[in-house]
This record gives sequence, structure tokens and C-alpha cells, in this order.
Amino acid sequence: MRKGRLEAFSDGVFAVIITIMVLDMKVPRGTDLQALKSVVPVFLCYVLSYLYVGLYWSNHHHLLHASERVTGGILWANLVLLFCLSLAPFTTAWMGENNFAPLPVAVYGIMLLFAAIAYFVLTKSLIAHHGKNSVLATSIGRDWKGTASLLVYVAAIPLAFVKPWLACACYTFVAIMWLVPDPRLEKHVHG
Repeated sequence: MRKGRLEAFSDGVFAVIITIMVLDMKVPRGTDLQALKSVVPVFLCYVLSYLYVGLYWSNHHHLLHASERVTGGILWANLVLLFCLSLAPFTTAWMGENNFAPLPVAVYGIMLLFAAIAYFVLTKSLIAHHGKNSVLATSIGRDWKGTASLLVYVAAIPLAFVKPWLACACYTFVAIMWLVPDPRLEKHVHG
């Protein structure tokens, strides 16, 4: 089947996730810097989650652009990814409103881990459907960023119970790692 409906539906879900996250942010009570300071943790969590959702949206777009068609299994793999990412508004708000407490930071990491696993499964499903010699498969290659991300999340989740700020630094490191342009798909699709 064609991929158009999958792309359109996914884009809508990504937009809703970002909208819900920003609507969860409360306006500070007061007009001085102290009032603004009280919402800094929530804002920082929002920035990190916005970055993550944006990275997933961008990579998802490139992944589907390199694909020609989808199957029912691919639709379900995509739904699992979207489900995991739909938990971002909850985990973001919980972590920010509780000033990066250990359990919310760990749960945020679990959400990131599950989203990364779901993206990995979606990618492998698309490659299996298109073949090992497809543009998609050759573009993805060994996917060192995906593997490194999973390993960092697995290490950061238990770390959240000891040093939550260090776990958050790990989550930020992964996001920054994905910000560095990875032209593999663009080169093969647009080249």
C-alpha cells in the first residue's frame, strides 16, 4: 500500500504532541524574575522534549521519504512509535514540575528508550519490506547513532535514581548527537 496516509497521520500526531506539551506549561504567577525562575525546570524539560519530538519527526520524514510503500505490519510499528512519543507530554510535565526528581527522570528515560526501540523496529520493518539492497537499507547502514542512543538510555535510566542531573545530561547528549547532520538518507534520496 502507499505511504501517503501513514505520512499524513504521523505528521498530525507529531503536531498534536508538540501542541499538548506547550499547553501543559503554566504561566508564572507574578511579574518578577523570581516568578519566572519557578517555571525554569518545566521550560527546560519542554525544550528537551520539543527537540526530541522534532528530531523524531525529521528522521521519520526522511525514513518514509526513502520508502516506497508500507504494509500492515509497518503501520502497526509506526503506531507503536507514535504511542511511545505520545507519552512525551506526560513524562515532560512530570519531570519538570517535580524539579527533576529521580523517578520522573527515570520514567522520562524509559519513554525515550521505548521510542528508540520502536523507531528501530519501524526502520528494520521498512528495510525488510524494501530489501537489503534498497536505497533505504544502504542509507541506514549500520545505524551507529541508533545503537549508541539505546545504550545511553539503558545506562541513564538507573543513573536517574543516583544522579538525576547526570541522567538528564545523557538524554541531552543523545539529542545533541542527533542534531549533528547525518546526510545518509538525504544523500541517497535527493542525490
